[in-house]
This record gives sequence, structure tokens and C-alpha cells, in this order.
Amino acid sequence: MSRVVSARRAARHGCRLYSSSASEVWDGPFFRLQKRRGQHLLTNPRVLDAIVRRAAIRLGDAVLEVGPGTGNLTVRLLASPAASVAAVEIDPRMATSVAARARDLGLAHKLTVTTGDAMKVDFPEFDVCVSNIPYAISSPLTAKLLFGSYRFRTATLLVQREFARRLVGAPGHGEHNHLATNVRLVADVSLLMDVSKADFVPVPGVDSTLVEIRMKEVRPTEVEPGISLDEWLEFTRVCFGQHQLQEQKKKRKKKKKEKNLGTIFKQKEMVMDLFRLSRIDEERIGNASSSGRGAPRDEYDADDRENDEHPCNGEGGFSKEEFVVFKERIAGTLQSARLNNERPSMLSNEDMMRLLRLFIKRGVRFH
Repeated sequence: MSRVVSARRAARHGCRLYSSSASEVWDGPFFRLQKRRGQHLLTNPRVLDAIVRRAAIRLGDAVLEVGPGTGNLTVRLLASPAASVAAVEIDPRMATSVAARARDLGLAHKLTVTTGDAMKVDFPEFDVCVSNIPYAISSPLTAKLLFGSYRFRTATLLVQREFARRLVGAPGHGEHNHLATNVRLVADVSLLMDVSKADFVPVPGVDSTLVEIRMKEVRPTEVEPGISLDEWLEFTRVCFGQHQLQEQKKKRKKKKKEKNLGTIFKQKEMVMDLFRLSRIDEERIGNASSSGRGAPRDEYDADDRENDEHPCNGEGGFSKEEFVVFKERIAGTLQSARLNNERPSMLSNEDMMRLLRLFIKRGVRFH
């Protein structure tokens, strides 16, 4: 069947053959692309070639591709010096398509396709990740790559332009955020090139940017002696107002002005969780008695102390007084660091680390 006839039949069935050039036409069974899964196919051959070129794949590299779609980028990765390409695709129809395309080109021996959710499956070992990823998973996928157990050289990702700007946001910059703070700890991020939304089919609502995430040579399980990476990640999550107990409430509200650290660390649910974690740590190291030592009472707002509703109420083996002292300890730490009135987006990683060290020194733990 000719491509012209195929296109006419697709049109009669409410479908389309998406292509910007003959080499990018997909010839598999007709189906509708699912926007809810971020299925926007990149079809501009020049952009596809540029992505592979910018990825600087070396001879013998193992490549990971998340969301290969119908294989427009995959076939170029297979033709590169890479020894293998592992593709993870959630849509079985597209997984079948990209595998068939590799077979037609005689490159099936270099390709492994896993059908599943990229956020749930374990990735194989890889040297570089090269992907046009669905916008909806940009943030969690980046976090999975950078803070999981994977050891790789670079990730060259095509992401939403706004997300790319957030990734490189610097302290004091309007785009600086929780993710950028954590990424800066383990990697260097560069903006490589912008890609027009017109280069995709169907056309998405926004433009994209190709970013390179280059991992630092040392990926610490400890960011410094006595402070684990997990504790740093939880600490920054709290500082940027991402505490899990607040997530559902925040989703129902419009975005508000960023709070300062003093306000953030007065939230009862969050302080209660930190209190429990810190007590567990004290008991673990045999210093349970230290829970009574806190900051001087003049470092804590007396009005807050009088009007505070204590969520513990004597439950869990501790008293209201212990909880108050712990809350005073947090307030005193912020004041001694002179960061009580600072907003997280204004702080450098060095400032954040200094505050975390002070918290730990005073028995406030985040993990």
C-alpha cells in the first residue's frame, strides 16, 4: 500500500500519519496519540540529528531512552557508536512499533524495549540517557535519575522550556526552586538549544529546550560527614514548603508568595514529624535525655507559646512541654543562623548546608 493511500485511509478513520519528512513517517497500525501520556512526536530530522550529536555518545556506550514513541530518536541512537540502547515505553503499541522499526533497519540486536511506566520500572545500567520525555514526568524522572542508585555520565533531555529554566535557576533568581537546589548538589546543568513546538506532532502548547545534565565526578551518599544525601533531600523539601503533609492542601490553593523560613518551620504538622524523627535519633544514639535541652525561652515568641495548639497532647510518650522546647530549639537555630526571615529561593547551597549542620548539631533531624 502506498503512503498516499495509507494517509487517506488514516484520515477516513479519524487518524493521521504524523511526519515532517518521509523518513519520519510511522507505518504501523493506526491509532490516536494520547495527549494525557504526553505523546507528542518530534519529527524534525534536523532537530533529531542535533540531539544525538549534542549527546556526544562514545563508542561502546550503553544508552537509556525514556519514552521512545515510534522511534524517530531511537533509530538515530541505534546508528550511533553506542553498543546498546535500552528504551522504556509505557504504551505497548509504541513499544511494538519501535521494536519493529529496529528490526527493519537490521539494528534489533542493539535494542532492548521495556514496556512499563518509567517511574516504576528499574532502569538497566547505562552511561548516557538521551530522551524526549513527556512533560508530565519531567520533574520526577529527573529526580529518579539524579538521586537514585544510577551511575551515569550525562543525561541529554528534551523538556518543556519553562522546566529547563527552572533547572538552571540560581539563588535569588525568580526560577530558583527546590529541584534546582538539589540538582546543583550532584550535577551541572546546561541549556543546549531551544526547540519549537512546531517541530512536534500533534503540536504541544509550549516550546521545548534541550538540556544537558552532567553528573559531578563524585556522587555522594553523604553530602558531608554525618549528613546523608537522604537527609539533605528531606531538609530542602521542608525548606521549600514541599512537606508531604501539606501536599494535598497546597493542590487546592492558588500559588502564594513564598514564605520565609521562620514561617515554614512553625507549621505544626511538619514540626511534629521532625520531633518524632529527632526523638528516634536521640534514642538510637543513647541521648534521649537531651530532648529537654532547647534554645533559651527568650528566643521563642511568648505569644506563640501561649496560643499554640499542641498536637501531641501527651500522646506518643512525650509531653506538651517537650514539644514546646523542641519548637523553641528550631526557632533558636534559625535565629542564631540569622536566616529566620530569609526565603529559601534566596539562599545558596552553602547557606542551606550551614543551616542543616546547625539543626543537626542541636538535635533536629530530617531523616
